[in-house]
Amino acid sequence: MRDTTKTKILKDAFIAATVTAILTVPLIGMRLKVESTGLTLHKDFMWPVIAVLVVFVARLVLPFLLIPKVSIPAAWSRKAADHRKWWLGAFVVLALVWPFTPLGSSTMLTAMTMAMIYVLLALGLNIVVGYAGLLDLGHAAFYAIGAYTYALLNVHFGFGFWEALLFAGLSAALFGILLGFPVLRLRGDYLAIVTLGFGEIVRITLNNWDSLTHGPDGINNISKPTLLGYEITRRARTEDGTTLWQALGIDYNNIYQQLVLYFIAFLLVVIAAFLINRLVKMPIGRAWEALREDEIACRSLALNPTMIKLTAFSLGSMFAGFAGAFYAAFLGSVTPASFGFIESAIILSIVVLGGMGSQRGVVLAALVLTLLPEFARGFAEYRMLIFGAVMVLMMIWRPQGLWPASRRRVELPS
Repeated sequence: MRDTTKTKILKDAFIAATVTAILTVPLIGMRLKVESTGLTLHKDFMWPVIAVLVVFVARLVLPFLLIPKVSIPAAWSRKAADHRKWWLGAFVVLALVWPFTPLGSSTMLTAMTMAMIYVLLALGLNIVVGYAGLLDLGHAAFYAIGAYTYALLNVHFGFGFWEALLFAGLSAALFGILLGFPVLRLRGDYLAIVTLGFGEIVRITLNNWDSLTHGPDGINNISKPTLLGYEITRRARTEDGTTLWQALGIDYNNIYQQLVLYFIAFLLVVIAAFLINRLVKMPIGRAWEALREDEIACRSLALNPTMIKLTAFSLGSMFAGFAGAFYAAFLGSVTPASFGFIESAIILSIVVLGGMGSQRGVVLAALVLTLLPEFARGFAEYRMLIFGAVMVLMMIWRPQGLWPASRRRVELPS
């Protein structure tokens, strides 16, 4: 390696370390604490120094680890495709078995159920962003619409979870179409700003419509889902109702209820992934990809970009509505504070981190971003800082995502 290249690498390492120091010293190394004498500035530069050293060393070593890409023979690619079904089967079996292992604690079941909700949300957003190429920063709005639809139908009209689930998805899809019409001519940053504004409009409306949504207090006493017509609560809500535990002849245990909720969430994810996978292989899926690659070329192929965008928005919103309905049933209450911009940002980050257009990547990224905080509770206050740093590093070193989508190729015989 030439001396000029070595000098450039060393210079880049110093710049990266300096930027890291500027960011970490005030955010991590210094903090204000309230004491009897007033506010006191406490300084602890151990973690900033460690971060600076790690970044400096990593930036020095990285150029030596970059290996030129090697083309994979077509036979290997076909073999990997043949084994894809086996990997999918192994994932399903693992997801069904792990709750019965020592890892299946109450805390982990709750975390995994929330992870399934984020997987369902990200699968819906992946249609809009990953397949159709439309930047949506207001996905949490449809999440909220689905949650409040189920909450209102359940509390005021007595609808059960499975009865209201379809209405939650349809109402979110309807709002997706209503959002899609005004933004058909917008792309890129302009589309992102409009969807961001729509998300804030929905949240503020829910926060101020006291007569319907109870404002900031939200809606409480929402029913849990039923399983085969049996309730999974400690006691039946009605006198003629029967709980699942009574039907099975076992005593109620809170972990049993969490186990059933996890399997219901997993079932919804499997159904959603199956439906989206089939849609992608249909003509509508090809149309989404054509729109993503080049809208002008899409028009030249006699495809209607208006209908393509509307189908992407409506279907992506529908799955968000399903996730919102289950979220309301899982927690038993909903408030507008749960559907702010940060939720939309997290869902979009899952899609980008996993790999846009990759269902497997979306599932992997949702599990990583949801479960890692459970194993690093000591760094809870630095969660967003670490989260942002990971996203920046991904954009620099692996912009295609953790598990990028495999592109279809046609090889001509030589």
